Amino acid sequence: MNLELGSKWVGLLHELLPAAKRIAIFVNIENADAARLLITDTQEAALSMGLQTEFVFASNEGEIEPALSGLGARSQGLIIQPDVAFRNSEEVAGLAVREKLPALAAQQDFAKGGGLMSYGSSFVEAHRLAGTYVGRILKGEKPRDLPVQRAIKFDFVINLKTAKAIGLDIPPTLLARADVVIE
Repeated sequence: MNLELGSKWVGLLHELLPAAKRIAIFVNIENADAARLLITDTQEAALSMGLQTEFVFASNEGEIEPALSGLGARSQGLIIQPDVAFRNSEEVAGLAVREKLPALAAQQDFAKGGGLMSYGSSFVEAHRLAGTYVGRILKGEKPRDLPVQRAIKFDFVINLKTAKAIGLDIPPTLLARADVVIE
């Protein structure tokens, strides 16, 4: 579900940075299906808002630092693809802060680990749904008979410490919508 949120992420960055002209999207190109979906969704949304996009690629942890180095001079915001190659969210968050680059990722760990914002499906809700499925299976229902369910709850986290570190004021409209504000 998080891969289908590209247009939402672009909208959040645009609301945060209304004067921005260019945003970067950090993608694991080896995860081709996910990358294609994210590239298409974010690029269409960015174009509709008058934003240029720059795609930055890495496929493993060793490629993260070189990919993000100097990015703050070219782009005003960063969207990070939810991907296992980027599971070290503290490293990515630290590099974004070093670049003075407002960054957004799907996982709450990103914002809690020093990134500016996260918006993605709620893992608490996903685990609750999984528990419900397990209970139904243990009571005798066949897994093939269970309905497919998608996330309906999303968590929005803003890290004000990071905003201060990169010299950014968060609009009150974003703060009011956040589920968690880290001070």
